[in-house]
Amino acid sequence: MTHLTARPGILKIAPYKQGASEVDGITSPIKLSSNESPLGPSPRAIAAYEKAAAELFRYPDGSQHNLIAAIAGRFDLPESKLICGNGSDELIQMLIRAYVGPEDEIIISEQAFAMCRVHALAQGATVVTAPEPDLVADVDQILALLTSRTRMVALASPNNPAGRYLTKTELHRLHENLPENILLLVDSAYADYVEAEDYDPGLMLANTTKNVVMTRTFSKLYGLSALRIGWALCHESIIDILQRIRTPFNTNAPALAAAEQAILDVAYETTVRAHNTVWLEKLSATLTDLGIEVIPSVANFILMRFPNDPAKNAESAWRFLLSKGIIPRPVGAGGPANCLRVTIGLDSENEAVIAALSEFMKR
Repeated sequence: MTHLTARPGILKIAPYKQGASEVDGITSPIKLSSNESPLGPSPRAIAAYEKAAAELFRYPDGSQHNLIAAIAGRFDLPESKLICGNGSDELIQMLIRAYVGPEDEIIISEQAFAMCRVHALAQGATVVTAPEPDLVADVDQILALLTSRTRMVALASPNNPAGRYLTKTELHRLHENLPENILLLVDSAYADYVEAEDYDPGLMLANTTKNVVMTRTFSKLYGLSALRIGWALCHESIIDILQRIRTPFNTNAPALAAAEQAILDVAYETTVRAHNTVWLEKLSATLTDLGIEVIPSVANFILMRFPNDPAKNAESAWRFLLSKGIIPRPVGAGGPANCLRVTIGLDSENEAVIAALSEFMKR
């Protein structure tokens, strides 16, 4: 008897596991496992979302005009090179669906967004992983893996869970050495937090070349994770391809309205970034003083590497933090060994992390 079966590539995919949000026996734990913004969205975004509730019977604007115009104005970009999606995840999925097939290879930097691998395998493509020896995308490692079957290179900058970025010089060197028929995907979900002068989120290349796509999200600094809204910048020829396979109403009306106001509220954006910058520095310095190795991060989270001592390793620290009602993110297979990742939270939440880890390391 012949049975219904899925495509072979799909059977290689492990289901995505989101960050934990509950701790047994503890009411209202401190959730620092998913890199969400502790300050939440702009009041203007919330007001726009509430106003949109009155017209939930209407289809959203399929052209995404108002949000695209707001993004274009905010970053001085042509509207013709912008497209929005149900999170940047959907845009990545569309790109891989459009440009990568069963006979193709896609090179994914080791700490790239996990869904890049998922979407590529679902297409039946061969996924080739480029190591990140220093916990950041390595241009030479990527270039060494190029073959005649390579159709796409995907990386995250800053990456997750390390929070490290590829410098502008290195990103441009990578692009200069890629054949024109290979698409370079730069996932810049955490770009809004970065203040380093030598950082380019891919905006310059995506705006001036024909084979680079930069994706961004409203889920992080803008605090709109629940609404699933993101955007991409790329050449008009790529936009044309994506528009051909995009569903007519892939972005919902409340998300479009809230995101538009979020990106226009520059003052609130500045406040959120400043909060993150202060605590990123303070947490990094304090945890280092406690004897925990902190990987330098420019995002809204910190990766901590613990001692090899069984009493003070990452698993022990994870269990101890949970006992205090604090939820960090264990680093799974493929990530740096003996590490935990913790999101920058509210003042009180960050102080709780410091207090808990101080007690843990002094036990």
